[in-house]
Amino acid sequence: MYNQKLLIVLAAGLCTLSFSIKDIKVQEPWIAPAYADTLVSPYLIEPLTLPQGQEVYTIYCASCHGHQGNADGSATKDLKVKPPKFQDKKVSSQTNGAIFWKIREGRGGMPSFKDRLSEEQKWQMVEYIRDISKPFDQQLNPLKTRQH
Repeated sequence: MYNQKLLIVLAAGLCTLSFSIKDIKVQEPWIAPAYADTLVSPYLIEPLTLPQGQEVYTIYCASCHGHQGNADGSATKDLKVKPPKFQDKKVSSQTNGAIFWKIREGRGGMPSFKDRLSEEQKWQMVEYIRDISKPFDQQLNPLKTRQH
């Protein structure tokens, strides 16, 4: 009798586990096309570049990526595929052009900002993402806070 109950519990657990594993979304690595690496900002980095990048990032990106790029935004609990942390090597090793391309094109849960933001705003976001990818005490944004 004990063995029968144990068998039923194990079978139920395996069924639950198989459904859980099947529901996990695995997304292919997101690699920008080679030409994206050649994209370079035509804009000078000015005193307002980072604060303006922060403003756009806060409006459009922080809810998923988090204020410091730690993938801990308020919307992440509802996402099946979590965004990467900007400090991770797979992000920080990408060129500015590749990051710009991803912002412009989007994929899956990340919308395209091709028509939503100007070219200058997209490049400001690239600079801001680069800045928040650094340890907090090395960030250059004059308006930085631990929350933003």
